[in-house]
Amino acid sequence: MMERIADAIGSHPSGSDSQPTEGVGADRVRDPCEGGRSAGWMRRMVLALLLLMPLICAATDVRRFEGETMGSTWSVNAVLPAGTDEDAIRKGIQGEVDRVVAQMSTYEADSDLSRFNRAPAGTWQTLPPEFFTVLSYALSLARDSGGAYDPTVGPLVNLWGFGPDKRPHEAPDAKAIEAARARVGWSRIRLDNAGRRAFQPGGVYVDLSSVAKGFGVDQVARFLDRTGIHAYLVEVGGELRGKGRKPDGSPWHVGIERPGAAAGAVDATDQVERIVSLNDQAIATSGDYRHFFESGGRYYSHHIDPRTGYPVAHRVASVSIVADDCMHADSLGTTMTVLGPEEGMRYAKAHGVAVLFILYGENGHFEERMSPAFAQVLKRTKR
Repeated sequence: MMERIADAIGSHPSGSDSQPTEGVGADRVRDPCEGGRSAGWMRRMVLALLLLMPLICAATDVRRFEGETMGSTWSVNAVLPAGTDEDAIRKGIQGEVDRVVAQMSTYEADSDLSRFNRAPAGTWQTLPPEFFTVLSYALSLARDSGGAYDPTVGPLVNLWGFGPDKRPHEAPDAKAIEAARARVGWSRIRLDNAGRRAFQPGGVYVDLSSVAKGFGVDQVARFLDRTGIHAYLVEVGGELRGKGRKPDGSPWHVGIERPGAAAGAVDATDQVERIVSLNDQAIATSGDYRHFFESGGRYYSHHIDPRTGYPVAHRVASVSIVADDCMHADSLGTTMTVLGPEEGMRYAKAHGVAVLFILYGENGHFEERMSPAFAQVLKRTKR
């Protein structure tokens, strides 16, 4: 989930006179793979792109492709070999993200994930290869994180109003929370690797919103590699993966948004907190300052701690992860947000995770904490 500022370059729309899709779908508020992000919200974040314009040279040989997916948009900036069929590229990219939605959306009743969630208790379900890969990874991260990340957190996400249903006007009571927690538990799902099957014990509701979008970015990147395109910046709903170089030899630069730019804090004098370059890497940012609700004078984050059943309540404003692929960056962003700055930093140091925490400080200011691996990312960016 990326509060994102993508690379601003002088690219051209692919093969048509159509305008960019920045305003498309502004009235839609549901994200089929992320749990309710509004397209209008994502559109407002794009304004911060302007801050990067002086930093990046125009790349006249870079082509831009755009489309819609997951209640938001996707875009690809790519350096194309001579003779590339641009229409085939655009259709291929759309096909990749459509396949992710068809397999892993909780908003689509006929998706493979929805069918798994409805499957009878005590049954083994054969899954498509991509779905099985993502679920297997999600379960391994749940184990490694001690349950801070849990792909079965769906009942709690829905109860708190951040799933397909409408957002509640008040916090649920403790009894309802405990009832939802009884349905949560990643260890209840068993996998049959040889048969590519998953066991539905009954009542388990899997929600892959914290990993499916990142996986979609990776799938688009793999498609581009297969077609002989090896210099690109892929973005889906604000999560990005870059590879290769632009025609001027520079890498793909992306910016991390300062939370105060959206939250109206004292620090909101500049919308870019940090700039990093992506050298065959991905970045995802998770933030609470735009996606929450207020009840009884308290703010409730959309990040639910599966271990307690309640939204996280620590000082994290946003978490940014740089990783080798976007599936890891996406899911680790959620993991670090749930763990919080202290426990999360211990995990990051132990596992070599490149993470930047932006924390709420005093008097409307923010403070940074970064792991050693993230500091190395910044050093490479300055070269």
